[in-house]
Amino acid sequence: MIDEARQHPPGTQPQTARAAASTGFEPVVIEARNLYLSFGPNEVLHDVSFQIREGEALGIVGVSGSGKSTILKIILRLLVPDSGRILIENQDMNQLTFDEVLEVRQKMGMVFQAAALFDSLSVYENVAFPLREHRQLPESELIQRVAQALTMVDLSLEEFGDRLPAQLSGGQKKRVGIARAIAGEPKILLYDEPTTGLDPLTGRTIVDLIKRLEDELDVTSVVVSHDMRAILEVSTHIAMLKDRCIIFYGTPEEIVASENPYVREFIAYG
Repeated sequence: MIDEARQHPPGTQPQTARAAASTGFEPVVIEARNLYLSFGPNEVLHDVSFQIREGEALGIVGVSGSGKSTILKIILRLLVPDSGRILIENQDMNQLTFDEVLEVRQKMGMVFQAAALFDSLSVYENVAFPLREHRQLPESELIQRVAQALTMVDLSLEEFGDRLPAQLSGGQKKRVGIARAIAGEPKILLYDEPTTGLDPLTGRTIVDLIKRLEDELDVTSVVVSHDMRAILEVSTHIAMLKDRCIIFYGTPEEIVASENPYVREFIAYG
């Protein structure tokens, strides 16, 4: 199993305040053990293993089609691997009943690549949607939860609550998507290409927001992206995929110092 580089090299600094406070002995929250997955004759993942400890942020990078988003789907058990195991807080997702999987998913917040907002629902209803679906909360508490989540992504309920997604910019849609993910107070946040489709300045604000949420919320994060600059900033550890396998696993400092020609080329152009 790839499980190296738990400590930061001498003379380097971790990326977030929570990483700085890490002792290296935090419990493992997400663990992948020897994942294999094929779609028909096409193998997508080959012997993929990693661990993510409490408070860590794993960045998963690779070219399009390398299996990054597939790993997120396996974590959520939207896909089941052909072999291997995915464990969430020591629970084997493959062995759980449907109801048990739903219970585990309540610990997770998912930020989709295109925000995935409901076009016909207001910002308020979009953020409140998962709370209505999975929790029996009075409307007063719903309003409080939604307002708090929007505030954390620098949007106000008063200004944006009644707007429809069509009335939002790309960056605002991303923020609403993140607000929806954190409204349920998850222990795990999953991001699928959070900066894709955004101009550089807006992408910069989303990266800063992810870093702030990592520091302010008691969450463990998985960030899937081909945006190497963003991954270097938001991650405590990085896994790089190539040819269906993890070819590098380590800290941001270690990947920058890597002598692997493919890793160096990816960093240079990513």
